[in-house]
Amino acid sequence: MANTIRNQQDILDKLRIPALNPMQEEAIEVIEKTANTVLLSPTGTGKTLAFLLPLIETLDPECTEVQALILVPSRELAIQIEQVVRDMGSGFKVNAVYGGRPISKDKIELKHTPALLIGTPGRIADHFGSGRFSKTDIKTLVLDEFDKSLETGFEGEMSTIINQLPNLEKRILTSATKGVEIPDFVQCVGPTFINYLNTKKESRLTIKTVVSPDKDKLQTLVDLLHHIGNEPGIIFCNFKDSIERVSTFLDKNHIHHTCFSGGMEQRDRERSLIKFRNGTCQVLIATDLAARGIDIPEMKYIIHYELPRAVEEFTHRNGRTARVNEKGTAYVLQWEKEYVPGFIKDVETVDISNNTPHKSLPTPRHWETLFVSGGRKDKISKGDIAGLFFKQGGIKKDQLGIIELKQDCAFVAVPLSIANQLVQKLNNSRLKNKKVRVTVL
Repeated sequence: MANTIRNQQDILDKLRIPALNPMQEEAIEVIEKTANTVLLSPTGTGKTLAFLLPLIETLDPECTEVQALILVPSRELAIQIEQVVRDMGSGFKVNAVYGGRPISKDKIELKHTPALLIGTPGRIADHFGSGRFSKTDIKTLVLDEFDKSLETGFEGEMSTIINQLPNLEKRILTSATKGVEIPDFVQCVGPTFINYLNTKKESRLTIKTVVSPDKDKLQTLVDLLHHIGNEPGIIFCNFKDSIERVSTFLDKNHIHHTCFSGGMEQRDRERSLIKFRNGTCQVLIATDLAARGIDIPEMKYIIHYELPRAVEEFTHRNGRTARVNEKGTAYVLQWEKEYVPGFIKDVETVDISNNTPHKSLPTPRHWETLFVSGGRKDKISKGDIAGLFFKQGGIKKDQLGIIELKQDCAFVAVPLSIANQLVQKLNNSRLKNKKVRVTVL
């Protein structure tokens, strides 16, 4: 554990956040004073920071056991929260555990017990069953996106876990959906509700319908991407088979993209998001798994290639754009004979057939992603990696894009034009006493 435990203002400064929003301010005040809190707020409003800041305040730097547990419905959300805690620089050890990666990795990381443990219910239940750490000091439980956990069928594991926490003093439940019943096993007695779901975002979100003459809508999708121009966005599909079909068609039309679905291996999903975040790809084709709980930047637009089946899906997808104070557009791609659900109503129809397409398509690529085979466990920092690329790579500051540092590797965005040249210069370099491989991802 680091010696310095940062206060709230230090953390905000480190995260480069000038001020908290009203929801976060109210949540922090309530959570600090209340045993049981239910926080309801739309996707993208900063719920993670709203519960992490007061949670960090409860941790004891002298305690060597797990003190707080965060249960999440997806691997991506576990990874995202872990990264936020690391970026906060609080001084407390944090680890995320989840299915889809070897449990041996968890065992190694948990040998040095974290103060804050994040995980999916199935993997946490496995560790609880194996008795890898004490549960007696866990005083705070967070069920982040608890509605999604219940919907995904984690009820049994969650019940098993909570029944093994004898000394809970604080429960924090979050959701972006209202009306979800809290199960009795959570033991969330007399909670204080903080509800920001009725805060309207429509003034910042524009919804437009684009009508396709063809049932498969593929050519209309490409025409729409031409119309939108060179902006980052997400194309939502209902099925992984649809993603494959759309991906193949975009490949034929030379539109660079990446995919994200539950059918992909965890490693491939993570790398797909890394490429999307750092600008290597500006188009992400995804199922509703990407509608919430993943760490991606502000989107200028999203496209409903396949119409959502429920209003919740429509809301969460739309929540990927027009977040916080930004404006965004949700395009509903509709075959002219297609039934449109009743919750998609009063939407402006736009004709893109006669519009002059933008010259700048999502096809031009400025960035490429390089893989570096060393990470935090090798005592390598982002500064070390930047130094390698500046000194041995000979690149300028504006040629170094986003660096993402993981436990055992790192990913670096560099200009596409010099990517192969950098690989030749840097592959098998020595970085913090470790010989690292550098390859194009």
